[in-house]
Amino acid sequence: MPSFIRVVETWVPSQDGTLLEFHEGLYHAAPHFGALSRSMCFGRGEGLPGRVWDAGRPLLLPRFEGSYFLRTPAAQAAGLRCAVALPCFRGEALAAVMVLLCGDDTVGAGAIELWHHDPRIGSDMTLVDGWFGDGSGGFEALSRDAYLPRGVGLPGRAWQSGEPVHLPDLQAEGARFLRSPEADAAGLQQGLAVPLETRAEAVCVLTVLASHHLPIARRLQRWQAGAAQPLYDTGEGLAGAPDPQPLLAGVVDTGVPALLPQPAGGTVLWPVTAAGQVHEVLVLGL
Repeated sequence: MPSFIRVVETWVPSQDGTLLEFHEGLYHAAPHFGALSRSMCFGRGEGLPGRVWDAGRPLLLPRFEGSYFLRTPAAQAAGLRCAVALPCFRGEALAAVMVLLCGDDTVGAGAIELWHHDPRIGSDMTLVDGWFGDGSGGFEALSRDAYLPRGVGLPGRAWQSGEPVHLPDLQAEGARFLRSPEADAAGLQQGLAVPLETRAEAVCVLTVLASHHLPIARRLQRWQAGAAQPLYDTGEGLAGAPDPQPLLAGVVDTGVPALLPQPAGGTVLWPVTAAGQVHEVLVLGL
């Protein structure tokens, strides 16, 4: 069973700090896209990784056509529909840019949203942009008009806690997921919200929503820095999946995500930071 997140890649500053160079990638679902990507690098402000490096904040591309994305034909040929790039910090310095590319061309539904709160504008969190799959019209319209106070709704809960929030069954959440009826009509059944560090005053939260037929990931774990056991685990390990625990200390120390390939999918160790320090690692088994 495929996952909604199809491709993950990381880009790190070159030794002289002038470029972002390819670091690691999970391209099982898009091998030709991966072959192209491994040969590339990005200057500051160039392509999606370079734009994030320059802006110091996450950026979401709901479509590749007519955008600054430099690999559009290869992405489209692989069935990739949208991308979001996230800066990862260690102290004041950029440690890496992680790019997630998603698609729903096989079965089910999905959505990916970038929310932010800018204290100079107001007290609520609003949608920056999002990609919404076919049949998500009512859910998309509601999301684009929403104003979420701190602690309210899925993005607001991640904002308040400063930690990832995973809801495996949106309909069971009732009033705690404010868009539950519209999500149900769109076939969206599970959600993940992750707070994102920026180099601006604005607070950002990424939300990924998917169906049970095309899940966000096949397994999700939350590890607090230095912990011997996961804080949260959605289930048993995937067959043949590598153990992420030996790499946790390195991710916490460097702030650079780790990617573990396997014959189908792979494992992502995603550092969650505040003030340039990793306080948690989110592990996704794709």
